[in-house]
Amino acid sequence: MLRDKEILSKIWRRLKSWEGFLLALLIAIIISNSIKSPVYLSIDNQINLFNLSIEKIIVALVMIFIIINAEIDLSVGSMMGLSACTFGWLFQQGVPVPAALILVMVLGIIGGAFNGFWITKIGLPSLVVTLAMLIGFRGLARVMVEDRGITDFPEWFDALGQQPLVGPFPLSLIIFFGLIIIAIIVLQFSGFGRFVYVIGNNREVARYSGINVLRVKMILFVASGMISALAGLLFAARVGAVRGDVALGFELDIITMVLLGGVSIFGGSGSIFGVILSILIVLNLRNGMALANITGHIQTGVIGVLLIISVLIPNIQRTLRSVWNRRHMVD
Repeated sequence: MLRDKEILSKIWRRLKSWEGFLLALLIAIIISNSIKSPVYLSIDNQINLFNLSIEKIIVALVMIFIIINAEIDLSVGSMMGLSACTFGWLFQQGVPVPAALILVMVLGIIGGAFNGFWITKIGLPSLVVTLAMLIGFRGLARVMVEDRGITDFPEWFDALGQQPLVGPFPLSLIIFFGLIIIAIIVLQFSGFGRFVYVIGNNREVARYSGINVLRVKMILFVASGMISALAGLLFAARVGAVRGDVALGFELDIITMVLLGGVSIFGGSGSIFGVILSILIVLNLRNGMALANITGHIQTGVIGVLLIISVLIPNIQRTLRSVWNRRHMVD
């Protein structure tokens, strides 16, 4: 009986938390969408809901680690674009597709290491470095393909992004499920995950505790570049073509998903479970707006508002909690 009360108490605390609010918001969006559109709850639409944003949510998984570590990577969308365009350019030059895929993944690792070098070795802020690379990687992508699109990839490559691989699930969705399991294990149940949290809370304390802070940060940025390159390849396979504007502005949705999920922009706190809820919120919100024929520009504006709210509300909660605690101590 006592154990049942403890379980119910934990559930109630969870429901009152930020994750509880996100769950309620998600349920409200699902109900609203299902009322407005009869096709919303169909299996095809639910799979399509993930397919159209699968590259974003894959990159969001590594962005969780980076922001909890009190850093930011604004270059992920541009790295996705550069990777897709590099693949297209290599294909046009006659490079075999398997070799091109490997070279693109190496490019992602190099790009991530380049960001990590300036951040860890030179000591520049990640905001400045990755903002510069947002512009730099995008510029390289546009130079590589100019104003044309590259198409006519092999049928088997397009099929990887456009056809189901296991049951109704395409390769990209299977990769996402695999990566989310890995992310949960690493962040929540491994020593490396604890290092990420400790560094995000206080870098100096982490250093004095014997944690190799620079090594952890370098690993995170290399992983970010590699996963972004993978996402760029998945985008190329799904669309069957690449252009210089591939994944343009994707970083807005990615960062919004992470911050809305309760990950603090200042680092040191957050969980994957909250981000999973926020991913579902963003995807269902965009899907509902698309079914209602709301233009992409308005959808982007709504996501921007969500980004502001995701930063503002936790800060207000923190301030109110601090004021309450001070008054309680005085009383």
